[in-house]
Amino acid sequence: MRINYTKQALKYLSKLDRPTIQRIKNAIVQLSHEPPEGDIKPLKGQENIYRARMGDYRILFEIDADTGMIMIRKIAPRGEAYK
Repeated sequence: MRINYTKQALKYLSKLDRPTIQRIKNAIVQLSHEPPEGDIKPLKGQENIYRARMGDYRILFEIDADTGMIMIRKIAPRGEAYK
């Protein structure tokens, strides 16, 4: 599966330190496996949008099965991710 990022996700990722960036990128690579690996749950009230937990951070993403693409919508700490 192909992985794309929104500008918001890339901007937040660029502000983090290198070890944290590497851990988040490793978690995102696991999302591209079939089926996606990790602590993943669908968001209530949203269709095709999921969250992956990576320590204190949450990765909000959308899976488009038709195109085989994962869109990383947002990367944020737990308290800010769902706002």
